[in-house]
Amino acid sequence: MEPRTIIEPFRIKSVEAVRFTTREERAAALRAAGYNLFRLRAEDVLIDLLTDSGTGAMSAAQWGAVMQGDESYAGSRSFYRFEAVVKELTGLRHVIPTHQGRAAERILFHCALKAGDIVPNNNHFDTTRANIETEDAEARDLVIPEGRVPALLHPFKGNVDLGALERLLSTEGPRVPLVMVTITNNSGGGQPVSLENLRGVRALCDRYRKPLFLDACRFAENAWFIHTREAGMGDRSPRDIAREVFALCDGCTMSAKKDGMANIGGFLALNDDALAERARNLLILTEGFPTYGGLAGYDLEAVARGLEEVTDPHYLRYRARSIEYVVDKLVAADVPVLRPAGGHAIYLDARGLWPHIPPLEYPGVALADALYLEAGVRSVEIGSLMFGMRPDGVEVPAAMELVRLAIPRRVYTQSHMDYVAEAVLSVAKGKPPRRGYRITEAPKVLRHFTARLEPLEG
Repeated sequence: MEPRTIIEPFRIKSVEAVRFTTREERAAALRAAGYNLFRLRAEDVLIDLLTDSGTGAMSAAQWGAVMQGDESYAGSRSFYRFEAVVKELTGLRHVIPTHQGRAAERILFHCALKAGDIVPNNNHFDTTRANIETEDAEARDLVIPEGRVPALLHPFKGNVDLGALERLLSTEGPRVPLVMVTITNNSGGGQPVSLENLRGVRALCDRYRKPLFLDACRFAENAWFIHTREAGMGDRSPRDIAREVFALCDGCTMSAKKDGMANIGGFLALNDDALAERARNLLILTEGFPTYGGLAGYDLEAVARGLEEVTDPHYLRYRARSIEYVVDKLVAADVPVLRPAGGHAIYLDARGLWPHIPPLEYPGVALADALYLEAGVRSVEIGSLMFGMRPDGVEVPAAMELVRLAIPRRVYTQSHMDYVAEAVLSVAKGKPPRRGYRITEAPKVLRHFTARLEPLEG
């Protein structure tokens, strides 16, 4: 038998009840939250697709590992288990645990950057960009042009524009202390980076003597797309591909809340001895001793086991198909979405759906709020609210106006995904708002997390 149905590669042992709300209750919750879905109470959300970060379900083996946690302050057995798994996967010599990925970013950039530096990337995500800009450096996006066109079909829309990277390194090389690549490319729709492209980035880094770092929080999903989409990779396992990817870099930051399959955790891994010493000293100041890094011993055990489980081809096939399933439904109904389907989320094209709403009236916020009001589904805007404010305080439209529906790992079933698709179709086919939103209050950095807004329609 060659099954056509790709089933969830797990059985459910425990369930959590969800709360159903009325439209009137959701409208009141939206007003109280300042129309910012981050500010909602989770109990007022039916299906929570705000993020896939730390929101997944751990396996029975992970919960078993939790019971093995060694909570010693220094030299914990759980740290050495965690370190061994990370070294086996990445081949990097120094493994520095952190409480999550943004802590690894903060430590790396504080140790490696100075004012005026430039960090190129395919696309920086929000905390990566903010941690670079906090050091008075510039986060420069160099994704290929195809990566900025939502409807365009291309197998590796996360690829770095190698020509643009070479021009930067040749003209402004002294200002570039390191090169980064995000796998998969979250800001660009969860789109993968090919192995061929990563080899090209590595070659440029070698030529200009620059270290290459990966934002590796979705490394396994990226490896799966290389396995399924890149010529000559179909006979290689995702874990084998992932090892080669890591072999191309000099270091990585990692949020283990994604492809670490855990609810908290991360790490900074690198080969440079001097940089590692500076990073550990800063870790002690801000996170904790180098053998726990802000994590409990049971967290280290859960991450170690998760890093072993995540490259299972059966899991990755199911993971990719659960995203593709919803994208296929929306494409069939002519709803503008980012294509092809990415690795962790469905990305709705708010600009394509409601082109009459200007970027600085935040069409993505309008669409995300409408989806919550209609069906209790929480998503997140990835557009001009998240990325429209420059460090000098000037607002500019983002490259794309997207709404991300991030799918937590091993949490929702096919019927949940059918409901999400129905909700999107209902909003897309309904009467659109005439206008978007304006900001009533917001911080200067990472404003999308806590900003308050109000609809311009009244």
